[in-house]
Amino acid sequence: MVKVILDRDLCCGAGQCVLSAPDVFDQDENGIARLLVAEPTPEQHDDVHEAALVCPRQAIDLAD
Repeated sequence: MVKVILDRDLCCGAGQCVLSAPDVFDQDENGIARLLVAEPTPEQHDDVHEAALVCPRQAIDLAD
């Protein structure tokens, strides 16, 4: 199982996580990412890994 760790203080609001994994991430009224699901389903793992890779501030970490 993968656990998503989002550092909202690092987030710059680029929205790449939302584009990569819209069922896991959203943005608040200021554009800062927020988690919808901290423990994504196996079907969401590829999208979450992509979101972590494309995050310009590396605000997303994944733990097993």
